[in-house]
Amino acid sequence: MSLFDAKSFWSQPRGLKSWLLTHDHKRIGVMYLASVCLFLLIGGVFALVLRFSLVMPSNALVTPHTYDKLFTQHGIVMVWLFMIPSIPSAFGNILLPLMIGARDVAFPRINLASFWIFFAGAIVVIFALIAGGVDTGWTFYTPYSTTTPTAVTMAAIGVFITGISSILTGLNFIATIHTMRVKGLHWGNMPLFVWTTYATSIILVLATPVLGLVLLLVGADHTWHLGLFEPNAGGDPVLFQHLFWFYSHPAVYIMILPAMGVVSEVVSTFAHRKVAWYEGIVLATIGISFVGFLTWGHHMFVAGISTFDAGMFGVLSMLVAIFSAIKVFAWTSTLYGGAITIGTPILYVFTFIFLFVFGGMSGVAVATSSLDVHWHDTYFVVAHFHFIMVGGTMTGFLAALHYWFPKLTGRMYSETWAKVGCAAVSLGFILTFTPQFLLGNAGMPRRYATYPEQYQWLHVISSAGAGLLALGMLATLGYLTVAIFNGRPAGPNPWRSKSYEWRSPSPPPPENFDAAPDWTDGPYDYLEVKR
Repeated sequence: MSLFDAKSFWSQPRGLKSWLLTHDHKRIGVMYLASVCLFLLIGGVFALVLRFSLVMPSNALVTPHTYDKLFTQHGIVMVWLFMIPSIPSAFGNILLPLMIGARDVAFPRINLASFWIFFAGAIVVIFALIAGGVDTGWTFYTPYSTTTPTAVTMAAIGVFITGISSILTGLNFIATIHTMRVKGLHWGNMPLFVWTTYATSIILVLATPVLGLVLLLVGADHTWHLGLFEPNAGGDPVLFQHLFWFYSHPAVYIMILPAMGVVSEVVSTFAHRKVAWYEGIVLATIGISFVGFLTWGHHMFVAGISTFDAGMFGVLSMLVAIFSAIKVFAWTSTLYGGAITIGTPILYVFTFIFLFVFGGMSGVAVATSSLDVHWHDTYFVVAHFHFIMVGGTMTGFLAALHYWFPKLTGRMYSETWAKVGCAAVSLGFILTFTPQFLLGNAGMPRRYATYPEQYQWLHVISSAGAGLLALGMLATLGYLTVAIFNGRPAGPNPWRSKSYEWRSPSPPPPENFDAAPDWTDGPYDYLEVKR
């Protein structure tokens, strides 16, 4: 079956209206996928202008105020419009019902509403960036965000609206997993991508309301000068930091947990064996989602919190590394004991593991308050955040896109071009952000439009890496577009995966399965492969 087959969900029912008002989870997921790819492009353009403006120490390309807007707008678009919804809302919608043997999510109408609410919020955010821009950083830090003349209120409202979408999506996924699993599919044999989607949904439902309320307070403070976070009016800017990071650190796991689920699926498929220590990965997923709510204070080591608080937040932050290490060791053990097939999805997984381990070690260092005092607000934090969050989320997203592309379209892309694109993206990302670790350790602050000449060579390497990364992403867009129309037929299961979603045709029909699936065996039911 191909994308244009009359039996696929792409073709039935027909017409633009059938897409805009669809209740089919797969079509809604595709609309999410197209939207987040568009916002990735917009955020990437902001980043390129930002990096190229830093090639010269004097930054002759843009004014300092424009520079402030660029890094803010890059952060807002990438965090709120790409990384948060990219894997959970796009691939979660497409795959979750398929993986549990359901014909749709629990609340199809709410699912459609969540997409249009997200898109409406995104339009408000983009309009705010066009109308006047925002120059506060993506964190909307007070008290500056309450006094700047830029479009803070409009941007905050836009992010608030997208938060409503996240809550609805999370509730829908939780209800779907609890009530719509096919007979024989239990908590102990659910696909690991479903587990990470479940944990992510819980975080979305519990943490997002806190972000929504604090952004409404920032908008009200900015518009009516209430003095909620303004020290001169009796307000408390540190209170904003507590509220903001109470959401935004769990948001780190909203971004990375689904990518971990993708890695588990790809590793199992390309190693041709069931994943090592399934129970350990599940427990680590639950542990990360729980401890993530208790670690927000490590963002505030220089904000005046007590020594005891700093120590406790540091220890709890390091605890996340233990859960993360369980996953990494399980993945590597799966690969070590299997017969690995080299394909583009597993290459992106290799990049993910490298970035995750390297960035994770820097995260343990940043969780040490004495070191964080030196690195705080320097390029070291920028590099750490991008290695873990942007690199982890983006490589997980690209692994998912390449792994499930045949499932979605019924077509195969060019493996040669895909490997070239993967090499460009991986090498470009590493070249972009590794120099920033050195810049931060040397003491260079982030968010500065100019810098001393002795740092130029590192900025030049970083900017060259950004250019290579952009070329890799453009190549990816090109060969995937060609594959949609001219790729060779993929067949129902080109990876020979035993995961549940591959038991439906590729691409799936509107009702997902031609007949009720037989789920008597567990996930990843491979014969053990001897090395």
